[in-house]
Amino acid sequence: MSHTDTLSANGVKRPSRLRYFINRAEFSLDAIGLGFLLPLLRIAAGDNLREQTQELKHRVCIPLIGIGLFLVAWASLAPMVNTSLGAIPGPVQVWEQAGKLIDDHQRERSREEAFYERLEARNEKLRASGNADKIKQRAYTGKPTYFDQIGTSLITVALGFLIATIIAIPLGIASGLSKTVNGALNPLVQLFKPVSPLAWLPIVTMVVSALYIDTVDWLPKSLVVSAVTVTLCSLWPTMINTTLGVASVDKDLMNVGKVLQLPTWKTITNLVLPSALPLIFTGLRLSLGVGWMVLIAAEMLAQNPGLGKFVWDEFQNGSSDSLARIIVAVLTIGSIGFMLDRIMFALQQAFTFTTNR
Repeated sequence: MSHTDTLSANGVKRPSRLRYFINRAEFSLDAIGLGFLLPLLRIAAGDNLREQTQELKHRVCIPLIGIGLFLVAWASLAPMVNTSLGAIPGPVQVWEQAGKLIDDHQRERSREEAFYERLEARNEKLRASGNADKIKQRAYTGKPTYFDQIGTSLITVALGFLIATIIAIPLGIASGLSKTVNGALNPLVQLFKPVSPLAWLPIVTMVVSALYIDTVDWLPKSLVVSAVTVTLCSLWPTMINTTLGVASVDKDLMNVGKVLQLPTWKTITNLVLPSALPLIFTGLRLSLGVGWMVLIAAEMLAQNPGLGKFVWDEFQNGSSDSLARIIVAVLTIGSIGFMLDRIMFALQQAFTFTTNR
């Protein structure tokens, strides 16, 4: 298949299939952080080699140089800093600890699998001997691995972010549409927005302990405490940006809705939300970033399961490997935060109109 452009019957230049695919995929690749592939694809499609080489330099080479310089500076300066846990580990030591954490996870999963195999064999013997009434199902109680802690943190931040979104968007729409509602809510927003999660955590812990008495296995109290703390700290960016987005909707558009006598619900869904979505998604991205930062602090302080507790446990452990494992956790937290932001940006690109499309 040729990658060169062709001419249609009326003499209009028509892009090749590969170039057509690149044009369609450009926003998607940028949204998920794979924009560096675009120059390579364009070179394969026959675009100007010099221009695409320059683009490749800016998208790939310069960032890699920056990362390389950071790693060199880290490896050179880290051994010069001595702490109570020894010298700051360099990239090599941190990489080794990351590998050990992966090995620990695999060993723990092997133990879990062996446990359930032994349990099933025991139950099978009881069935064969006619003692089915003595069969018991037990859950594996091994310690959570590093990847289990990551999963717990992701579930917690997702729950807190979901609750915050459900609360913030309707309140933001109401504030943007009504000066009365905005006047009533604005002082509360300004009062509670700067409050640290460390201040909210004791209050949330006591309230959840008082109200959430009949706990269920799939929703432990520690997860609820962390999720509610995330909610209280992350709902403000979404609420503020939703209010701004709704308030900035073209007045002529709103007047059209009044002339057509659209019900409030249709006005919101057909006129307000499509215009306000870009700012709403900006608020959602900010809220998710805030929620992720808040969660780690809440887990450390409350000793709730998750990456924050992993960091605190390693700090308290005080072994020679602890500092390297803490740095692994720091890099993991940063990487997950970046991926969460990319996910929200991809959703923003998918659900909002931009003039660049």
